[in-house]
Amino acid sequence: MADPMSCTASDLLPLLGGAPNATAAAAFICTRFEAVSAKLSDATYAIDNTFLLFSAYLVFAMQLGFAMLCAGSVRAKNTMNIMLTNVLDAAAGGLSYYLFGYAFAFGGPSNGFIGKHFFGLKEYPTPAADYSFFLYQWAFAIAAAGITSGSIAERTQFVAYLIYSSFLTGFVYPIVSHWFWSGDGWAGAAKSDGNFLFGSGVIDFAGSGVVHMVGGIAGLWGALIEGPRIGRFDRTGRSVALRGHSASLVVLGSFLLWFGWYGFNPGSFLTILKSYGTRGSYYGQWSAVGRTAVTTTLAGSTAALTTLFGKRILVGHWNVIDVCNGLLGGFAAITSGCSVVEPWAAIVCGFMAAWVLIGFNKLAEKLNYDDPLEAAQLHGGCGAWGVLFTGLFAKKDYVNEVYPGKPDRPYGLFMGGGGRLLAAQIIQILVIIGWVTATMAPLFLILHKLRLLRISSEDETAGMDLTRHGGMAYIYHDEGENSNLPQFKMRRIEPTDTPTPDHPSHIRV
Repeated sequence: MADPMSCTASDLLPLLGGAPNATAAAAFICTRFEAVSAKLSDATYAIDNTFLLFSAYLVFAMQLGFAMLCAGSVRAKNTMNIMLTNVLDAAAGGLSYYLFGYAFAFGGPSNGFIGKHFFGLKEYPTPAADYSFFLYQWAFAIAAAGITSGSIAERTQFVAYLIYSSFLTGFVYPIVSHWFWSGDGWAGAAKSDGNFLFGSGVIDFAGSGVVHMVGGIAGLWGALIEGPRIGRFDRTGRSVALRGHSASLVVLGSFLLWFGWYGFNPGSFLTILKSYGTRGSYYGQWSAVGRTAVTTTLAGSTAALTTLFGKRILVGHWNVIDVCNGLLGGFAAITSGCSVVEPWAAIVCGFMAAWVLIGFNKLAEKLNYDDPLEAAQLHGGCGAWGVLFTGLFAKKDYVNEVYPGKPDRPYGLFMGGGGRLLAAQIIQILVIIGWVTATMAPLFLILHKLRLLRISSEDETAGMDLTRHGGMAYIYHDEGENSNLPQFKMRRIEPTDTPTPDHPSHIRV
């Protein structure tokens, strides 16, 4: 079939009749037409790459959100440590993803398990992917590493952060993203050969499983192997709150993450200038991008409000930290199906995500599991619920728009699409748990055996800012904590005598 945008002189000659110089006129018209077509093609590439670059910047800005959230959720004596780990997640992840990670994830053509091209971005870009795509995927990879750092905060050696972060972003995470997002991956919904898992493939549009579950399960194993922080549970096993030092930073971080999620979810379309041709010229991929932003907003908002009132009923007070975690749990859950569900379904997703988070937090206390940022419960638990939610509520029309080429593709069970998509989603949950456990648990165990994982009890009690990073982030005193940290008191500065024009005052402290 000829390209509808092509032009040849032989096509135009019959239209020009027997006019003099008809052949030359036809050739001239085709030349001008091809020039216009090339400009339109260039404009399309430019618009789509600009959209993807802007989305990558938004996702990268989530690192600042993670940093603020982590800083506010730990005690003040460990602030510099947790901030430095967030910086290193981005820096170490940048090199490891450039050297190995991107190739393992998207280095096609390859097999269904792992990519094998573009190490160090060799022979890149290609007609299928440009540098903006690499940047966007790198921002996702370091987000997974940032999740893990929250689970093992306040007690982990600095060298362990460097090792696990590089390993996670350079190998563990890229393999999972290859399985579900690469055209060669064995379980992806956009698999190029059309041989989909259960006739559907896994729909994990922006990464409830690929990003959030990977980071959460990795953090789970790190925290389990390290054990709880000193003082987190008393001798009888009763939970003792070790509150973070700044609710203000937690709220700031949560809003920054909310802002960045508009690059995380809508940006995962990768392109925006595409018409679906189903409802007229006003409707296209730009409409789906907007709908995805709406579903993201509704899920997070519903989860925040559900957590607010749920915790009020359970513990008797309004807690902004819990609300922020509930908000993020809603976002983590909707990330999988954000592009293929109706806005009303996103409200269901957020409501259930809040209770999933509350339930996993209760279970963590029962098992004496300590996660300072609730990262495993939030990203692992809510991420898993989001994967299941997609298998239940994915709408047929939206599935066919986002994943074209297979009109009879299965969709959500509750939407009349049968159980094959749900089965694929369950397989994703199981293989992610298995893969991350098989790779990250041995790594943390080896670091533990080599005494490279956890700091000494003396350093943990004093705080890593003072013992490992050359000084404290603040002049402070943790209320109710028996610490050996030096205490600082401010005294008023006042003159020693009455100043005169000839004798300026002497200041004493």
